[in-house]
Amino acid sequence: MFARVFAPIPLAIVVLLSAGPLTIASIGATAATARTAATPVAAKAAAPAAKGAVHKIALKTGMADGKMVFLDGHGQANPPLRANVGDTLEITIGSGEGAEHDIVFPELNVQSQKFSAASGPTVLRFTVAQAGKFTYYCSVPGHRQIGMEGTLEVSGPAGAAVAARPSAPNTAVLGAAAASAKPIAAAAADAVSIVMDPTQVPKAIGNRPPQLVKYSIETAELNGKLDDGTTFTYWTFNKKVPGPMLRVKQGDTVELTLSNLKSSRMVHSIDLHAVTGGHGGGADTQVAPGESKTVRFKALNPGLYVYHCATPSVPHHISAGMYGMILVEPPQGLPKVDREFYVMQGDLYTSHAKGTKGHQEFNNERADDELPTYYTFNGAVGALTKEFKLAAKVGETVRVYFGVGGPNKVSSFHAIGEIFDKVYSEGSISSVRHDVQTTLVPPGGATIVDFKLNYPGKYLLVDHALSRAGKGLGAALEVTGPADGTVYQAMDPHGAGSH
Repeated sequence: MFARVFAPIPLAIVVLLSAGPLTIASIGATAATARTAATPVAAKAAAPAAKGAVHKIALKTGMADGKMVFLDGHGQANPPLRANVGDTLEITIGSGEGAEHDIVFPELNVQSQKFSAASGPTVLRFTVAQAGKFTYYCSVPGHRQIGMEGTLEVSGPAGAAVAARPSAPNTAVLGAAAASAKPIAAAAADAVSIVMDPTQVPKAIGNRPPQLVKYSIETAELNGKLDDGTTFTYWTFNKKVPGPMLRVKQGDTVELTLSNLKSSRMVHSIDLHAVTGGHGGGADTQVAPGESKTVRFKALNPGLYVYHCATPSVPHHISAGMYGMILVEPPQGLPKVDREFYVMQGDLYTSHAKGTKGHQEFNNERADDELPTYYTFNGAVGALTKEFKLAAKVGETVRVYFGVGGPNKVSSFHAIGEIFDKVYSEGSISSVRHDVQTTLVPPGGATIVDFKLNYPGKYLLVDHALSRAGKGLGAALEVTGPADGTVYQAMDPHGAGSH
């Protein structure tokens, strides 16, 4: 469960910090000693070393002015590096804030191993054979965009420059072999269910004056069951997909604390579409592993709103499971219904086709091209047809709080065999539509649908882009009770009715 509480870091539109150059000091040819990520020591500034020397640099990663950056021993962000043609660079680098990173010099065909607080620092060693100005950055999706980029300037005669550039970086790490492509790994033995029970809807608030409401949410990275025989590393709010549904009253002041488990490899955050200011909270809740941050906001507008992680690569964080919804009730509340359900749709991008047994990995290229491998309700294939089923009785009115985490695809939300009596389009409580067959819900959007059950049977909730059902999308609503032949009946060949 979760207690009521929240916190964000500015969702950075990154401007590279302008910093003076870090001169690479000459050292002997002895390999660098690994240092802890918390206390790397940068080489002292010195005159340019002789050609062919070995140079030692110590860096760590961290946060500066709301951006994720590389830092030298003096706290300088993304320090420009300098060397001469023929010099060997030996870089010891660790994770200062705990998240997972690497360092890449793509034009020189050089890439380090991934490192984090858990793994400790890594050492990268390579020789520069051409003059010019080269870029270095972190290749973890989104990290370059949020600020992790600098330059290496290599001096030498004009003839030392090489026109051709390698097509892809290779790993060049002390004591490690180059990375190679691998087939799909075995399914994770520790995988657990990440599916949110659709009945986990907070109770209606009722008539009360505005007050301070506190929520606390924890971000967690864990192996989860995606499909039969298939697992995936989900990034979650409170270890479920979607994250917990929050419920407050218009006029309430909401205090939300976001904590990131120490075991996480990534920085996470939360952006609530119900929040005015601070990038929805995403500007001030960029939380490193093992840390917590808190924000307060006033619930100004009633409606059903999506929340999601706002840490680059934002599509990766969302697709991996980091989305949920918050309901802001109007002062008079919502009309009473018999049952309420919480359902969210997501699109997931993996390196292997749907149905491949093993441990699927997120595929950034497919995400960039908006080509989902899976579509899910509440995080996994079969989540609401096998693991949990929605149930109700004839004569009851049900309400579905439905949202699309995305990150990319619109949903044509439809109940096969039913008609929505009321639709609160786009999550707006102030405008109600009646007698709707299918309602569009954009990524990052929501809707509320109410309908009375007049006949028993198994109803299917779908996205009416029906090819998506074959990629995992569907939910079952089982309705029990007496059949009314005036509502529906199947006719035999002689015209007689049957139930």
